[in-house]
Amino acid sequence: MAIDYGGKRIGIAVTDEMQIIASGLTTVETKTIFTFLENYFKTEKVSKIIVGEPKRMNNEASSIGAEINKFVEKLANLYPQIEIIRMDERFTSKIAFQTMIDSGLKKKQRQNKALVDEIAATILLQDYMSSNRF
Repeated sequence: MAIDYGGKRIGIAVTDEMQIIASGLTTVETKTIFTFLENYFKTEKVSKIIVGEPKRMNNEASSIGAEINKFVEKLANLYPQIEIIRMDERFTSKIAFQTMIDSGLKKKQRQNKALVDEIAATILLQDYMSSNRF
């Protein structure tokens, strides 16, 4: 599972059992994420959660970094059996937006920020899976 954390929304992506393809799952309001995860984990097995780590171009943490750290800490406390991996997410939102353009989505559809977040989470997960192949 990959999480693209945002102040208002969280994009979520998952992979198939063979961990070959990342797919967007949904976008959840940030304030309801733990309820969503609790329900999701009741029916689905998740061994790792990749959480995007937004950084500035100079490699410093972004302004939302402290909020994400609190989220990751709570996530680790609630689900100690699940490995949490932080991964640089620079450019995932821009790549997601370009993916929407390349796939032929109309301008109005591209303004759907929830869809951008979901695609960004998918890109994050696919990048993680690609970089950890042997």
